[in-house]
Amino acid sequence: MSLSVDIQKKLTDGEREFLLDVQFEFQGNFQVLYGPSGAGKSLTLKAIAGLLKPDRGRIQFKDRVYFDSKAKTIIPAEKRNLGYLSQNYGLFPHLTVRKNIEFGLKGLFQIRADKRTRESVANLMELFEIQETANSYPRYLSGGQKQRVALARALARNPEILLLDEPFAALNPDLRQKMREELRSLRNRIDVPILLISHDRIDPDFFGVSPLYMEDGKIRQGPATTD
Repeated sequence: MSLSVDIQKKLTDGEREFLLDVQFEFQGNFQVLYGPSGAGKSLTLKAIAGLLKPDRGRIQFKDRVYFDSKAKTIIPAEKRNLGYLSQNYGLFPHLTVRKNIEFGLKGLFQIRADKRTRESVANLMELFEIQETANSYPRYLSGGQKQRVALARALARNPEILLLDEPFAALNPDLRQKMREELRSLRNRIDVPILLISHDRIDPDFFGVSPLYMEDGKIRQGPATTD
């Protein structure tokens, strides 16, 4: 597996200007993009996911080019087959846990989930041990449960890569450690490469990787070894 990113994007906010100028290659099944808040980590993840269009550059995953400014290639987010988990998990408040996971698996004009979709959702809920919350709404879930539901939904479409944007940031310290352990366990059970964003030095140490360090919109230090 290889993810290659070489992009530039200038963003302005009033008199402030921020230049995202990122180059890195990720080979393996797990990597951490680490750095302080405001470094441009989330912007980079959004560009990979297709939620932010770079001014120029190239993004390629395996042999598929997602973005190439010279060739004028832009594959829209919904066709990139990536699992993207935002910081706030992005669950739909008006849908139950089951319906949240089903979302995206059903056809555009399909009102009810078919048997195959229901079975896939049931298997995911079992994998994440959230069967008892199937008919609950997000507002009644704990932070850890919300994260499990969001991960299950991200994996529902069998993505080629999983992009996680600060998944532990909103959790208290005890739950944060528990979810780290759950993600490490999940990494060993699924055959999907994971790119994790974090501003917490504990994360790359915990997952045993040499991180990509990002600051002021640039990768300042790459991994010493590939994981």
